[in-house]
Amino acid sequence: MSKPSYPENWNDIDTGLYYRSVKIFNQVRKLLSVKMKLHADEQVEKGDIFLFNHFSRFETFIPQFLIFEQSGAYCCAIASGEFFKEDNVLARYLGNVGVFPHNHPRLFQLLAAQILRGRKVIIFPEGGMVKDHRVMDVKGHYSVYSRITGERRKHHTGAAVLAQGVEIFKDMVRTAYQNKNHAQLLRWKEELKLDSLDQLLTSALKPTLIVPANITFYPIRSSENLLLTSVELFSNGLSMRQTEELLVEGNIIFRNTDMDIRMGETVNPLATWDWRTRLLQKKVAPELDSLDDIFALPSRPKNWKHKLLGAYLKKSANETRNQYMEEIYENVTINLSHLASTLIMHCIENGMRSLERQFFYNALYIGVKTLQKNTSIHLHRSLLNPNYYSNLQIGTNKSFEHFIEIAKSTDLIEEDRDYYRFLPKLLEEHDFDLIRLENLIAVYHNEAEPIAAVSKTMIKALDECDTIAPEAIAAWQFEDELMDLKWELHNYTKPIYDDINDHETASEDPSPFFLQPVEDNGIGVLLIHGLLASPAEMKGYGDHLAQQGYTVMGVRLKGHGSSPYALRDQSREDWYASVRQGFEILKAHCRQIVVTGFSTGGALALKLAAENHPEILGVSAAAVPLKFINSSFMLVPLLHGTNRFVDWVSSYEGVKPFFENISEHPRVNYRHVPVRGLYELRLLIQQMDEFLPKIKLPVLLMQGDHDPVVSVKSAPELMNKLRTPDKQLKILKSDRHGVIMENIDGAWHLNDEFIRHCVNETNTRPISRTAQSRS
Repeated sequence: MSKPSYPENWNDIDTGLYYRSVKIFNQVRKLLSVKMKLHADEQVEKGDIFLFNHFSRFETFIPQFLIFEQSGAYCCAIASGEFFKEDNVLARYLGNVGVFPHNHPRLFQLLAAQILRGRKVIIFPEGGMVKDHRVMDVKGHYSVYSRITGERRKHHTGAAVLAQGVEIFKDMVRTAYQNKNHAQLLRWKEELKLDSLDQLLTSALKPTLIVPANITFYPIRSSENLLLTSVELFSNGLSMRQTEELLVEGNIIFRNTDMDIRMGETVNPLATWDWRTRLLQKKVAPELDSLDDIFALPSRPKNWKHKLLGAYLKKSANETRNQYMEEIYENVTINLSHLASTLIMHCIENGMRSLERQFFYNALYIGVKTLQKNTSIHLHRSLLNPNYYSNLQIGTNKSFEHFIEIAKSTDLIEEDRDYYRFLPKLLEEHDFDLIRLENLIAVYHNEAEPIAAVSKTMIKALDECDTIAPEAIAAWQFEDELMDLKWELHNYTKPIYDDINDHETASEDPSPFFLQPVEDNGIGVLLIHGLLASPAEMKGYGDHLAQQGYTVMGVRLKGHGSSPYALRDQSREDWYASVRQGFEILKAHCRQIVVTGFSTGGALALKLAAENHPEILGVSAAAVPLKFINSSFMLVPLLHGTNRFVDWVSSYEGVKPFFENISEHPRVNYRHVPVRGLYELRLLIQQMDEFLPKIKLPVLLMQGDHDPVVSVKSAPELMNKLRTPDKQLKILKSDRHGVIMENIDGAWHLNDEFIRHCVNETNTRPISRTAQSRS
């Protein structure tokens, strides 16, 4: 095979063209659906040679531009020599933005010169796309499939060889400086096209560091997409390999895919040198004169010392390669599909052909919560945000459902009533170019396999599903509630929300609370705050209950305690999901529960009671908003509809997205009411006609006689809608809305009496009560 005909040197980077390319890349990035996240601390600044795994063509255009954005350093890369066979526009462009052909005879020398000039080098050491993500053999050793040989092999050692060569040259520069060999230094400065001798010495004093990095895509899809359709329009037919690449990689570009680029610990190529290598390198160095001499040591040694040093360097390069291979694959960003795939493959490999659906969901949840404590594993942000995984406990997780639908459509699993059945296709061998279409579970499993803790954790989670204590699950669920608040604060305290947030005055702790008494009486009380407030509204009464021996859970309704913008993005179903989660947490500790809600929280408490859970003994609700003092509230549905229309036709926020709220408790409540929140409350109120008649439990209603927000007429109307024979109405003397927070007219005592009544009446027939007024 004839060697390619390349010029001895290569084009220098056209910095103007490079900069314009970065700008175009950023414009294109905004049009694509790929969300790129670069996880790096100091590696971008410190590193010289950056290594990435290779799963799609799309990723080969990304790292150098992201590194340039963060560090300002130009990056070189290596591309197939096929791109440079002809002198065309593409070949000239690539050459001018720092791309080198992989088969250039002086590739190492050219890249070394770039590093010495302060540039960075991008390398894909796998040598090609690893579509199956299989990087470990049956013995647990790292290797990848080579399409050329049809066999598995180790990574290329090129990055290690390059780094070693640069280090040897830097040592030669330092020695020449110490020996005051000014002529030699000047010659090297000219050959490397450096601006000054200071630049040469500065470069020589810096260690040459390799940065292993991992690119993880999530989710991976294989459905029809725009790219495939467009190509098919202008082609006479595609090969299966081409179709597969367009199906998978087109979805990466156009279907809301996360691209996590995570950089690992830097690798110093000299760390693998022993004393013999260091000693021999010092003896050989005076006989070397250039980068060409250095990189000729292994292949064209001039004497036995050169040959021996070349052998030592080759051995060290293999050891360095092994280090960065391990580091690349240990920096996978683990997501829910990895966990599910690991669990499925474990089951079928161990003869478990089916698993109960909810059992599977529970194992995934246990696995997620366990892995969150493992700081050595990098979890995808969806496994750190309860919004994306907490509903695994109730079997309605959208991410997992999407994963299951792909598995079902490719005949990997099937659903049989309440079970998932794992099909033999999971264990079949698949063509390298088809596995991303035929067995995505194997692809995810292969990607996670190098991280042994993932497999161990998921196997243990499966074993613990039957034995884990409910209190342990509840502790995780409460932790999720705290994490959810942190995510809300993170997402809604950005500068774009300052127009409203800067005027907010709430300063009390908005966290949900769980209080366990010193002497437990076995009874739980679920407390639910009102619209615009936070659990702080109920904390005083919660402390009062805990002192009496009750276990207390103070719920935080989603969207509360963070920003009015957060509340604007929530629905009544989201609020109710918070109530249900709080109930599940409390239920793990108490088999008898009384639910107490204030205002909107009261309506949600009644909704929960309508489900007639056996654990719930009764429900109390104060100031339930059925009728309002402010008649303008009736205009909310019309105003919300107008806002939605305006949002639909433009990027404008809406006609009036927020009302200003004059609060009785400015340290607890929002000062701004999102119209969406009021609209959702109206829908909840309308829904009350449906669920109030279903309540069979004891009910206590409390209402202030001069409540400035909720009309006193609400209470009798609510009483009429209730069908339970055990119902009470207490009218309180109050010209304030917050009767529970302020304990107005003995509200706490009345509720305490009701709780005791519920406990006493648990095993007796409910007694009818006539509505009472208390003057």
